[in-house]
Amino acid sequence: MTENSWQRMETADEEATERRSRRPLHEAAAERLRDMIVEGDLAPGERITEQSLCDRMGLSRTPLREAIKTLTSEGLIVLQPNRGATVASLSLDDIEDTFRVIGALEALAGELACANLRNDDVAEIRVLHYQMALHRARGQRLEYFNLNQRIHDRIVELSGNAVLLEIHKRLGGRIRRHRFAANLAPERWDQAIREHEEMLEALDERDGKKLAEVLRRHLDNKRAAAENATATERQDPAD
Repeated sequence: MTENSWQRMETADEEATERRSRRPLHEAAAERLRDMIVEGDLAPGERITEQSLCDRMGLSRTPLREAIKTLTSEGLIVLQPNRGATVASLSLDDIEDTFRVIGALEALAGELACANLRNDDVAEIRVLHYQMALHRARGQRLEYFNLNQRIHDRIVELSGNAVLLEIHKRLGGRIRRHRFAANLAPERWDQAIREHEEMLEALDERDGKKLAEVLRRHLDNKRAAAENATATERQDPAD
């Protein structure tokens, strides 16, 4: 990594810390609640108990309720009649179908993005990649995952297609937890890093076809790993 890349990384870390310190309380609450769901602290189908979460997070009900609304719009939480808010739970078929659509969307986004890329855009994604790889080396799964998602989201943003961006954002929340679970196996985690290196190469080359192929394969591999992790998680321990 060049000295310039390290400087970019340090600047990005400082800016991220400053942004977090300025966020409204409900946004910070949404991020923490999102992480709890992604990491499995709140299980699929589990009821969201406001008072318990307020006590746990040191919050009043107002920012927590705003956070719940945000995560409901992202698909991580479901509001059900007579049950209130619960953590979203998808069937294996839902997981498979959603991953396949996300894979197609990201492949299209990659192809479109390569036609619009500036050098600064590639440099930005490269810094995110280096930061992500550092978290992998340290075994920091959640930090790795959040940067991983930023890379994918940034590629979609760079497509310049507002409709694609809207659909991707709406569907992405539904499988956020499953994308996280897909990298719990060390071999899959290492494979994902290699696939991200291929993405970076395609971005450098402005090769939209290559990037689309890598993204499609990447999401397909992630889907298979997520399905396996979910099936194992739901298996009856007595079986």
